Amino acid sequence: LNQTGAMIYELIEQSVVDEMQLDETIEAEVQRCYDYPVYCEFVCHTLFCGTVWRAEKGTVFLPQLLMSAEAAKSAFSVLKEKMEKSGEIREKKGRVILATVKGDIHDIGKNIVKVLLENYSFDVIDLGKDVSPEKIVETACEKQVPLVGLSALMTTTVVSMEETIKMLREKKPDCKVMVGGAVLNQEYADMIGADFYGKDAMQSVHYAEKIFKDALQKSAD
Repeated sequence: LNQTGAMIYELIEQSVVDEMQLDETIEAEVQRCYDYPVYCEFVCHTLFCGTVWRAEKGTVFLPQLLMSAEAAKSAFSVLKEKMEKSGEIREKKGRVILATVKGDIHDIGKNIVKVLLENYSFDVIDLGKDVSPEKIVETACEKQVPLVGLSALMTTTVVSMEETIKMLREKKPDCKVMVGGAVLNQEYADMIGADFYGKDAMQSVHYAEKIFKDALQKSAD
């Protein structure tokens, strides 16, 4: 890391660890260091991914993980505004639907995935929590969305996830479905017919990039 990048990284990381208010701090530093926009982006991605890794190792916990996501979101909102004004804004990679399935009101994981996808230039349609299969399928068909991400934290609501996937197969068979949540694993995801199981938020981003890259190559052939 060069001196500027290291300064931004340490400032954001310490703010997360100390549970400080981040918005003004992040925005001020990114505004000041905008001469290095690509580097700012790299630092923010590295920070969040590093915090996820530390959470998995048990050295930071959910409050720090959420604050790290918000820190990245604040930084990228400043970069996005600057890039829009300068004409540098990146083209959206594709549209993704996210929803916590019917009967489940837990949306922390979904919200983290949303922040990451948006930071990687995806157009996210967030349907919220406790969303019916009908609403998800209707939106996917109406907006012609090729990828749906479903989240469930409660064992009792995985049935709703399975129902949603079955309905998508009937109404929009070309739509891919990625799933995640504390109650899921690869075996369960396979059993309910999901195309992809994301163990963590970054895996969902990588899968989305693969789906849209494959679609782009297919259309070019």
